[in-house]
Amino acid sequence: MKERPLHGRRIVITRARSQAEAFARALEELGGEVVEFPTIEILPPESYEPLDRAIQAIEGYDWIIFTSANGVNHFFSRWRALQRDVRVLEPIKIAAIGPETARQVQAIGARVELVPREYRAEAILQELQPGELHGKKILLPRAAEARDILPRTLREWGAEVDVVEAYRTIPAKNDISRLHQELLQGEIDVITFTSSSTVKNFSGLFSGEDMKGVLSSTAVACIGPITKKKAEESGIRVDVVAQEYTIPGLTRAIVEYFTGLSNEC
Repeated sequence: MKERPLHGRRIVITRARSQAEAFARALEELGGEVVEFPTIEILPPESYEPLDRAIQAIEGYDWIIFTSANGVNHFFSRWRALQRDVRVLEPIKIAAIGPETARQVQAIGARVELVPREYRAEAILQELQPGELHGKKILLPRAAEARDILPRTLREWGAEVDVVEAYRTIPAKNDISRLHQELLQGEIDVITFTSSSTVKNFSGLFSGEDMKGVLSSTAVACIGPITKKKAEESGIRVDVVAQEYTIPGLTRAIVEYFTGLSNEC
């Protein structure tokens, strides 16, 4: 029987535990040994009032832009709690940052107008025409910590933008000692980062340490260029970047990386 491509590879997942299952399963099916070490925890907003107010006034929006599946899930959780009918969304255009986010919207029964070819905020802007958005009202339900480029640019184009906190992320509480030792001993083959927050919180656990030294025997895989940039700013060398900024894309990139290493041997 042909050996699975990640056989014997120990792979750390740093995304929130509530989101890690599908990623872990995909890696394990390819032979990988998964080490879950969540560096973020996803929580509801401290107050639902702004989100609820936006949902109750949803008919006044021209666009809703979802920049993560988390945003979709938390938005529609409140939507159901407020007993709103999904049919009122029919006249409103919806943009989703990537295919997984779009699938979450479609599962609710809403139609997605726009999914950019490149799954990041800048690509959403590239797909839109500034003139068409002037005077339009746009809702962005997202994490409080998200980057500012999307709402700032939309406002520069003349749109009225409401950024509403749909959820928040906080650093997960973890004992770093065991993972630290395994990294230093070269017992981890690759560590994965799926957002800038996972990088930020991971590096924060090693405050004052040289990340190049800690990860000298471990490959680093990032889901896309924004996460890669954050890693490099934190002093982390990046070996693998997914071409498609999704969990399946990251999984493929990890397989290709280790397949390349095996071919070199």
